[in-house]
Amino acid sequence: MTDLPIALSCGEPAGIGPEIAAKAWAELGARLPFFWIGDPGHLPEGTRWAEIHIPEDALHVSATALPVLRLPFPDPAVPGRPAARNAAAVIEAIARGVSLVQQGRAAAICTAPISKQALKEGAGFPHPGHTEYLAHLAGVDRVVMMLACDSLRVVPVTIHIPLARVPAALDARLLEDTIRITHAALIRDFGIEAPRLAVAGVNPHAGEGGTMGREEIDLIAPVLDRLRAEGLRLSGPLPADTMFHEAARKGYDTAICMYHDQALIPIKTLDFAGGVNVTLGLPFIRTSPDHGTAFDIAGQGRADPSSLIAALQLAWRMARARRV
Repeated sequence: MTDLPIALSCGEPAGIGPEIAAKAWAELGARLPFFWIGDPGHLPEGTRWAEIHIPEDALHVSATALPVLRLPFPDPAVPGRPAARNAAAVIEAIARGVSLVQQGRAAAICTAPISKQALKEGAGFPHPGHTEYLAHLAGVDRVVMMLACDSLRVVPVTIHIPLARVPAALDARLLEDTIRITHAALIRDFGIEAPRLAVAGVNPHAGEGGTMGREEIDLIAPVLDRLRAEGLRLSGPLPADTMFHEAARKGYDTAICMYHDQALIPIKTLDFAGGVNVTLGLPFIRTSPDHGTAFDIAGQGRADPSSLIAALQLAWRMARARRV
């Protein structure tokens, strides 16, 4: 078992991040030590917290209080109303967590949800989101988004683009890189010696022999054939509508999907509250709850910490796999 705690960045303090952090600590305590990077004044009233000065202290403090690595923010947190002056500190919390992981002082980083709009307006944040900023901090060119729950792992090849742009965005290099990064991560971070990947087609019925589109024939199949020749265990291109029932899921370790909703609809249907966002291809472990800031319920005590708890637990398991 890893002997380092997990770093949890605070995310947008006007959202549900502080509340779910406190609830996650109440659930996990010393069983899964993590420390929260943020301003303790943003935590819900009555939260038991204790300031730490080095990450290692979280291993001892977490039994009795939420360990907090204090990062002062200029403004208080008003539920549902991000403060522009807090944007730079939100970014700094992420950077500090990454730095501690890179220094070998934390096992992984788990990130609470941010408001990209608030960061752009308040601090000129130049990145499309968390993932791209983490890739920038790590100095890597390409990363892959995985969504994971107990019964399914999915990886979309294209992510936040309109459906009409998907066919043009798909190319052999992108598909090959996505498969290779996923395959390597399943071995290194999930302990799967010979991963099985199921690859979806982009068209209905995987193109039906070319009658409903030729992407499967002209693009996907040649990439899969080339990688199979290297020994990768790949099935596909498969009709997406038959990939996600229970019997089909037993035949693979991860599904490679061609676009956002093809991947996210099945996993959110199977486990809406427990899904975890994992960034593959980084030199460190990063997980995140699979939801946003939820400004509409912030400060009301209603936020469900299930996805954050699952993200912390998965980060812990991945850290153990890397250290075996």
